[in-house]
Amino acid sequence: MAYSKSLIQIVNLGRISYGHALQVQQKYIRHHLDNLNVQNRPIINTLILCEHPPVYTIGIRNAPYPIEEEERLKSFGAEFFRTNRGGLITFHGPGQLVCYPILNLACFKKSIRWYVCQLEKTLINLCGTFGLKASTSSDTGVWVDNKKICAIGIHCGRYITSHGLALNCNTDMTWFKHIVPCGIVNKGVTSLSQELKRDVTVIEAIPPFLDAFLEEFNCTLSFSEEVKLKGLEEPTKRINNQ
Repeated sequence: MAYSKSLIQIVNLGRISYGHALQVQQKYIRHHLDNLNVQNRPIINTLILCEHPPVYTIGIRNAPYPIEEEERLKSFGAEFFRTNRGGLITFHGPGQLVCYPILNLACFKKSIRWYVCQLEKTLINLCGTFGLKASTSSDTGVWVDNKKICAIGIHCGRYITSHGLALNCNTDMTWFKHIVPCGIVNKGVTSLSQELKRDVTVIEAIPPFLDAFLEEFNCTLSFSEEVKLKGLEEPTKRINNQ
């Protein structure tokens, strides 16, 4: 690839509520927006990694999700959020590697289509390291046969990205039975554990994910110690350099 390598900081939030993770995203987005026209200010591109307690989220695409449907889903013990990402409804929960890249695409390529394609390639690359043949389809996400293993839903404003992807590692897949994931009928969902017939944890999936991301985005990853963001109740944690 022709573009130069950009530095991306890895921030591992661990298990965190969806609402709190939104706050963290907004802090990094605001940093980018506040510095768009500032000369000689370092650009902090960030890769947020986390897991969520059970939560259903919907995107900006038009679909009927009345309050009755929201209450029905919450009755199963999950939270419910309406977001500004692309796509329809999906589930996040324990055993799922969630990644929120907060990137200034000016550091890479100012193309949303290119960006989504690179995310897809990253996940296909990762699946390959586990011996799985994954691919894209006319529907969003990354698939193993006719089953989605990774959902992708992003937001991009002024070429600053947010939201991202969710890879099923050892997720409890019964949560998906309460919805039509991403609004796609007649297709299923799967996980690394389900396909490999063994337990694959989020911790096991993170290193090959980062390797694949580094390769597809031709970037440099920074592994730092704990850092606190002003205005947040909990500290964020970055993966320790090993």
